[in-house]
Amino acid sequence: MSEIFRGLKIGFAMTGSFCTFKKCFEQAEILKNMGAELIPIMSENASHISTRFGSAEENMKKFSEICGKDVMTSISDAEPIGPENMTDIMVVAPCTSNTASKLANSITDTAVTMAVKSHLRSGKPVVLAIASNDSLLGSAKNIGELFNRKNYYFVPMLQDDCAKKPASLVSEFSMLPQAVSAALEGIQLRPIIYHKSD
Repeated sequence: MSEIFRGLKIGFAMTGSFCTFKKCFEQAEILKNMGAELIPIMSENASHISTRFGSAEENMKKFSEICGKDVMTSISDAEPIGPENMTDIMVVAPCTSNTASKLANSITDTAVTMAVKSHLRSGKPVVLAIASNDSLLGSAKNIGELFNRKNYYFVPMLQDDCAKKPASLVSEFSMLPQAVSAALEGIQLRPIIYHKSD
């Protein structure tokens, strides 16, 4: 695999869409294999809640092993990211609509929202990989706000089950490396929301 991201420092932050953790771990491994240095961050919920998709301990261990670093799990852990110039780009994958709403309203109350805020102080890009069942309901206005916010970019999304979950949007996680590459050039991949043909 081409190491096109050699030397790139990527903050990789995970929030609590637990059903997508496997796909996000896979993408973290791909970015690492492409030469990137990954700085792992997990929200307090993502790092402490065990679900049928894995125990908190298993998820933390796997993430740490992929990145080769201890996972940041608190506001105090994440605060130095900006001042110490630890990241060139920040990825939030998965990004729940709860976290997106906090970012849209400048609320800093988790390790992940602090990581993004600290990273943004230097005007560097943030890539969000949305995964939420209410993206097209109450959270739509906040996600829409981020569409128009400088320095925010999105992994393209699709309606994963428009019949049973009509308001759900889930990022096409396999496009994360492409979204990172585009964001570094100041480009948003389009279409942002699309329909996967059968």
